[in-house]
Amino acid sequence: MMKNILVIDDSALMRRLISDIIRSDKRFSISDVATNGLEGFDLITLNPTKYDAILLDINMPKMNGIQLLEQLNKTRLKLKIIMVSTLAKEGAKETIRCLELGAFDFVTKPESYIEAKDGAFKEKILTALEYATELVPTTQSMVVDKARPVLPTSSNKIKVDITKPIGLLDRKAHVKVLNNAKKIVALACSTGGPKALHQVIPKLPANLDAPMIIVQHMPEGFTNSLASRLNELSALTVKEAEHGELVQKGYVYVAKGGSQLRIVKSRDGYTLSVTMEPARNGLKPCADIMYESLKDTDYEDITCVVLTGMGGDGTQGIKQLNEKNNIYVIAQDEATSTVYGMPKVVYEAGLVDEVVSIEMVAEAITKNVGVQ
Repeated sequence: MMKNILVIDDSALMRRLISDIIRSDKRFSISDVATNGLEGFDLITLNPTKYDAILLDINMPKMNGIQLLEQLNKTRLKLKIIMVSTLAKEGAKETIRCLELGAFDFVTKPESYIEAKDGAFKEKILTALEYATELVPTTQSMVVDKARPVLPTSSNKIKVDITKPIGLLDRKAHVKVLNNAKKIVALACSTGGPKALHQVIPKLPANLDAPMIIVQHMPEGFTNSLASRLNELSALTVKEAEHGELVQKGYVYVAKGGSQLRIVKSRDGYTLSVTMEPARNGLKPCADIMYESLKDTDYEDITCVVLTGMGGDGTQGIKQLNEKNNIYVIAQDEATSTVYGMPKVVYEAGLVDEVVSIEMVAEAITKNVGVQ
């Protein structure tokens, strides 16, 4: 069955280019086109179930992409919307706002017509549509502005029991530690992550008894805007990770896009190692690398959190941590995940202690970690 696509862009050239790309794939059909957000909003509200996915520009007259997303949120319409804009590269703040409002993902427009015809832009558009319209399994990894990651495997996978009540699950015993113990929270997320993080980080108390590190799959240039936006809304200090920075309570460190993040021992405690190096499984930053770096630390309690996202990044790293460290694993549930990939894979690996809705993640973290 063909998937119905709506294209909203004020540029006649881009509408034609994107439409040609979509028509080149027999799985998709251009149902409608709109020249601005207002036209798009009218088409959507006229028949809210018509479109399987929407390609949306940000900078448009009458109603821009951000305003359209805000209106859709007010009407409680849930649609798979992929942002396609030059602002997705030059205006990271606008892109973060779109993702915060529930956009599925984003693709950067080519800088020239020649670049648009080289095939890379076409591949990014079609791949994003594949995942948005669920034409590929969500446990495969998303390819938009990055190479295709490899799905991790596990020797101890268990079958998901969907009848199992949400809450504490059966796993190895987690040892509760004293309040003065060394603790850290390590979180991983991908597609749908920015919106999920906006529902978690602002709810954490300023006196959380552990520092927090986050790997959100994003290209370089976007994670600083994400951290800045979260910092505006949160009691904790949220910032993009900097190389050599001391890891301290009261801080949330967001891994820098296009780099890898590790926690390393230093004379004064633990510091952040931010390095330019090849991607692992197509990912920079990669959650597996971040989790693996915690293996040889003396943190007495490590809380691992896995939220919405394509693929299974983080599972192998958590598996290694589980073999020698005292960890507690919290996974987002399927119902509130934009894409039930990363939390599903770590659950199937038998590594999860607790499954909760996104609304309850902050409470679960705080309950396990405690406050100072």
